[in-house]
Amino acid sequence: MMEGKVVIVTGAGGGIGRDIALLMARYGARVVVNDIGASLEGTGHDSSPGERVVAEIRAAGGEAVANTDSVADNGAGTRIVTQALDTFGRIDCIVNNAGILRDRFFHKMSDEEWDAVLKVHLYGTFNLSRAAAPHFKDQESGAFVHMTSTSGLIGNFAQANYNAAKMGIAGLSKSIALDLGKFNVRSNCIAPFAWSRMVSSIPTDTPEQAARVEKIKQMTPAKIAPLAVYLASNGSRDVNGQIFTVRNNEIFLMSQPRPLRSVHRSDGWTPESIAEHGMPSLKASFVPMDRSGDVFSWDPI
Repeated sequence: MMEGKVVIVTGAGGGIGRDIALLMARYGARVVVNDIGASLEGTGHDSSPGERVVAEIRAAGGEAVANTDSVADNGAGTRIVTQALDTFGRIDCIVNNAGILRDRFFHKMSDEEWDAVLKVHLYGTFNLSRAAAPHFKDQESGAFVHMTSTSGLIGNFAQANYNAAKMGIAGLSKSIALDLGKFNVRSNCIAPFAWSRMVSSIPTDTPEQAARVEKIKQMTPAKIAPLAVYLASNGSRDVNGQIFTVRNNEIFLMSQPRPLRSVHRSDGWTPESIAEHGMPSLKASFVPMDRSGDVFSWDPI
């Protein structure tokens, strides 16, 4: 399904990105494996994780090259795309997977903790997508696969930076789909459930939290890769602007914001009439204060 295509996978030195890169190569893609080799907190720089994945791909008969640019840097997107073009002659898909965490309750979060997570997730997705867009437009084909999260789409504690970035990625993906759809360019999101470094920091202070972590451990990163390969392939030519969740052997199509309920007064509203009539009428349709784990509360299949 990916024969002849060139794919860039960011954060591909381990976890979800590694499995996506390996499966892309197995299905015929030539892969740029991007990873700076940083810690979960984004510190350090080590080229060996990406190089190991490249070695795995080559050992299986595939073609790959490593890249160690940080997607958070303004010029990194152009450098990574240029490397793909110089090495393989084209670019067909971007998988925006790189990420870090700086978990902290909102009222205690520092400027650095906010900025660092937004820079890697949201700015990184923008940087690489914008760099690839002119090439996709000129060749009238291309696919973006962005990693969002149910922590952003639904909510989670102590992750205001991460949640905002992941919700922002969903909005960015929809804008890309709308702006580039007429050039046969697609942009879709995956919200993955998988045990990786990105979720290994989930607290286990209570029996309920510990049980949730044990469930997530059953969901391997390899479960995410098939949908990413499909969304990168020509088989998904009619799939654009969508958000999917993968949870072990389940694939969900996620809702996107639409009106739930309305109230109307022919003479307009006052603060008093909103309090007396408007808000009580709407309250039955309020979205509950759920976390991701409350919505996805059953055992993975």
